[in-house]
Amino acid sequence: VVGLKATFTGETVCEEKSPVVLEPPKFPDPVIAVSVEPITKGDQERLDESLRKLSDEDPTFRVRFDEETGQTIIAGMGELHLEILVDRMKREFGVQARIGRPRVSHRETVTRPARVEGRFIRQTGGRGQFGHVWLELTPVPRGEGFSFDDKIVGGAIPREFISAVRNGVRDALDNGVLGHYPVVDVKVALVDGSFHPVDSSEMAFRAAGSIAMKEGLRQGKSVLLEPIMNMEIVTPEEFLGEVLGDLGGKRARIQTVEAEAGTQTIHATTPLSELFGYATTLRSMSQGRAGFSMEFGSHEEVPSSVAEQLLVKA
Repeated sequence: VVGLKATFTGETVCEEKSPVVLEPPKFPDPVIAVSVEPITKGDQERLDESLRKLSDEDPTFRVRFDEETGQTIIAGMGELHLEILVDRMKREFGVQARIGRPRVSHRETVTRPARVEGRFIRQTGGRGQFGHVWLELTPVPRGEGFSFDDKIVGGAIPREFISAVRNGVRDALDNGVLGHYPVVDVKVALVDGSFHPVDSSEMAFRAAGSIAMKEGLRQGKSVLLEPIMNMEIVTPEEFLGEVLGDLGGKRARIQTVEAEAGTQTIHATTPLSELFGYATTLRSMSQGRAGFSMEFGSHEEVPSSVAEQLLVKA
């Protein structure tokens, strides 16, 4: 098949008379982000077009506009991934742009259960707004994500307002209470509440759900999470000590070291924030003879001393 101009990764090509859709592949979330800004006004249009085409081709490449900073943010699977895409942007689309320092995609999560109340009550002379909910938050194992349970009984909250509460909770999850990072791995249950027969509305219950969730994140003792990368480093035997020593200063945890035909293969887990520029560092330590690969492993809690520095910057 040649020249498919409107077909992208994850779509199914099939016989028109026998339509079928295969389950699309699951792509990992980006773990690194940089800001990109056009140098001239003329570059702005070309920048938007080039980013759109690159993201259509590559499902692991994401583009978003940060309304708070006014910056365009591009995110991908690693420093090299973004370097290649930026180079293509300049070479294939003729876009000249400034690239900001890579920023790690941190997350937040709760560490203990919490039961919290959310009230949204407004009286403005005419019809008011009334929403009142009780939520229970429970931490769940890493990687399980977010879930919402409706445990309302006896009509404490009308059924038509339950989805509004869920949406309000999701609104709060987009910006945590520590560094405004997305919140993950928490189970939320709507357990009680009350309503007003005239003043209650979807907007009021959405606001009440968001207020309760924010308070729950505070009472649930939120912590920062950082992406941890699984690394494989292959180095000549004579540089093993220097490579291991350098990894020790990067908060790495060495899993195994295997010898084979004059080389040593190191398997380790290392925080992504410690690995910016590591390709250059490794080459300089090994006279250009060592190499490494890495992939996202999991999110783990940031040590308190490191978290304090991150939150000051945030």
